[in-house]
Amino acid sequence: MTLASLVERETPKAEERPVVAGVFVNRLHHRVPLQCDPTVVYALELAGNYNGRLDAASLPFDSAYNTYRHIGLPPGPIANPGDASLKAALDPPETDYLYFVANTEGGHFFSKTLAEHNRNVALYRQRLAALRNTAPGSTSAKPLRPDSISSPSPPPQRLR
Repeated sequence: MTLASLVERETPKAEERPVVAGVFVNRLHHRVPLQCDPTVVYALELAGNYNGRLDAASLPFDSAYNTYRHIGLPPGPIANPGDASLKAALDPPETDYLYFVANTEGGHFFSKTLAEHNRNVALYRQRLAALRNTAPGSTSAKPLRPDSISSPSPPPQRLR
């Protein structure tokens, strides 16, 4: 249930949920932090400290639910998962992906290596900047997701 809740909150796209579950399972096997943004949001909400924006300054927040600070799953679910997330968590596909970052289209870019992930982060930032420059009447910048700001801890390069 806990893994399914993370998958549920991480992506709105049902077709991505199995891949996200596979990435989380790989990160669990490699004993590296899951670095799941929604866990930080949940921790901040529990403490009454969430202001609707998640940025790099929020990542060190001390909570057992913060998967940037603690390796493994949080102590319990952070949401009520739907069917697609439950199925994904119960039977995640085998994948070599270890990273993902938002793609500005409601989905994610998935990558196998930290170098590939860093290229995807750069692409995300370029797309985000282009969206800001083309938004009519937009004068304020949208917040960056933490996974686009910080690079995750590099896991071992060989899988299974």
